[in-house]
Formats: sequence, C-alpha cells, structure tokens
Amino acid sequence: MNLVPGIQIVPSERLIFDIPVCDFGWANAFSFADELASLPFGQTVISFLNANNANLAMSDKDYRDILKRHIVLPDGHGVDIASRVFHGRSFPANLNGTDFIPALMTYMSTPRRVAMIGARRDILERAAENFAKHTPWHSFIPVADGYFDVSESDAVMARVREIAPDILLIAMGSPKQEKWIDRYVGPGHARLVIGVGALFDFVADDVPRASETVRRLRLEWLHRLVHEPGRLWRRYILGNPLFIYRVLHHKVKLMLGRSPATARHVGQRLI
Repeated sequence: MNLVPGIQIVPSERLIFDIPVCDFGWANAFSFADELASLPFGQTVISFLNANNANLAMSDKDYRDILKRHIVLPDGHGVDIASRVFHGRSFPANLNGTDFIPALMTYMSTPRRVAMIGARRDILERAAENFAKHTPWHSFIPVADGYFDVSESDAVMARVREIAPDILLIAMGSPKQEKWIDRYVGPGHARLVIGVGALFDFVADDVPRASETVRRLRLEWLHRLVHEPGRLWRRYILGNPLFIYRVLHHKVKLMLGRSPATARHVGQRLI
C-alpha cells in the first residue's frame, strides 16, 4: 500500500531477527531512493543491516528499535544466510553501502545537493572531491568530521539546514550513526538521510577495496580483516560465529512459534 504521495515503489520486507529488511533488487532500490530524494516534503532514513550490525542490534534494544523506524537494506553474506534460514531464499541483491551509494549517485540524473558528515576531516574532504569527480553533476558538501563533541550536534545540524541538501550522508559507524540520526536529524535537514559507516574511507581511497573476484566470492570481510586486523578481529573472528549461533537459535524460536518471520510493506516508515 502506497502511503506517501509521489512514491511509486513500496517494497515488501523480510524480518531478520524481527528487523524488517527490504527485499529490493538493484533497479528498484535505485528508483526508490531517487523518488525519496525528489519528494518536496518529509524525510526518510536508510540504514544497512549486516552480520555485525545484527549482532549489535540483538544486544542493544535502543539500536534495534531505531532500525525498525528506518528503511533497512541488506548488506553482505551474513544477512543472506539469515534470509535463507528464516525465509528459504536469499535477498535479490547485496545492497551494501560501499557499492550502493556511489552507484546511486550515478543513477540519479537530477543534480542533488549532498551534505556529508563523518570520518576524519582530511578523509571527508577527499571523499567529497572523489565523489565530485565520479558524478560532477551533483554538489558534495563536507559539513563536519565525525569527531565533534556531542554538545556541538545542534550547531552541526544548523549548518546542514543552511545548506538545504537533498541528501545527507552520515559516516560515524554503527550504532553511533543511527542513534545520532535518531536524536539530532529531522525533517527540514534533508529528504533522504543515509547512515554510511566506513564509506568515506573507501571513497577517499584511504582503505582499499577487495578485488572483484574476492567480492564475488563474498569474502570481502576476510580482505578487510587482513588489512585491519587490530580493529576488526573481534567483529569477524568472534562476531561471525556469534551471528551464526544467533541465526540458528532464532530459527528454533521461529519453529516453536515464538517469533514472527512474515513479510510486510514499508510505507509506514516513510515520514
């Protein structure tokens, strides 16, 4: 059911640990996000769910509740495993933010004003420059790095309001960025808000992407672990087995009828 005037695509969702996740293919995901950025009013927040975020959400109710208020896209092999276990099929596409956001910028033919918050200042500025080289018909505006004191949040968002962007990208890592968005970002700041994690590091070429072959094999997590073992070993060495355990445990709950796993529509979270 279409609950927002002007939106033509209202996708169904699959519940992953009771968090609704959109089952878009690439084309519909691009069209949907483009429509949201084109609306003359309102605001929608897009977040991503991967195995690490799912682990965090399972132990952090506030974060989990925030994700339920967002449009959530599937990111990575872990949520595909969960989808196969819970629903019998994979998601149509791996809409990870590192690939999705640059491709979305290419897809959008209408020039957009894109405000950017997060990462180190040098990385933020270099990411904006590289975005502009990639899609020069858009304007990419660095607003603030990700290291300002929380007491400065309202001032940061006042600058965003002055810029009047169509799209706001926030790169603070999860769950910090989702909680910060929920607390400080509201209608009037941008029509489309996206929490993008480490995206600016990749766009700025500060962190190398895995090769196409490694990505096709769904082993980018291993590439990242090799390049950043000190920061990521807990996420992957401990987190991946924990995620699989939680998937199996949740499946048992589903089989016992103690947790829903039905698909539904997303329109109620477009505000």
